[in-house]
Amino acid sequence: MAALGQIPADLEAIVETDLGTFRFEFAPDKAPKHVEAFIARARQGYYNGSAFHRAVANGIIQGGDPLLKNSATPKAQWGSGGLSLLAPEYSDMKHERGTISTVAIPGRANSEGAQFFVCVGPQPQLDGKFTTFGRVSEGIEVVQKISQSPLDSNGLIDKPVRIVKVTIERK
Repeated sequence: MAALGQIPADLEAIVETDLGTFRFEFAPDKAPKHVEAFIARARQGYYNGSAFHRAVANGIIQGGDPLLKNSATPKAQWGSGGLSLLAPEYSDMKHERGTISTVAIPGRANSEGAQFFVCVGPQPQLDGKFTTFGRVSEGIEVVQKISQSPLDSNGLIDKPVRIVKVTIERK
């Protein structure tokens, strides 16, 4: 991984899913360790084959759990992998439409990790409680479409939307 402060400002992530592709820009000035970790994981293929497994219709979509690479992973375990890897990096970046943020377990210290969520609409109740580290620059309609997937009573997507691959490219 690059030393902190040396993350190129012109990088973006391309997230290819079963329902289309979206891109997001990083905010290394807001969460340098989270940006660095996401880029490193993506370059290693960490997210390839995982899925968006949780949603709030027109609210958020959540993905990046490595356990979902195995389609036989029991539903009760969805969302439990890839956590507790990083300390939070809270900032003044708001949870607005298109914001990318790290999943954390409320009330558990240093529970942030590889899983992430994308805001489809404003989520001001999340401000200051989760680490924001990017913003969708293209394809927000794909994020919205994923959020409208059929859900079970626990907010889990009936048929997870596959993350085919995540690549890091220059803008």
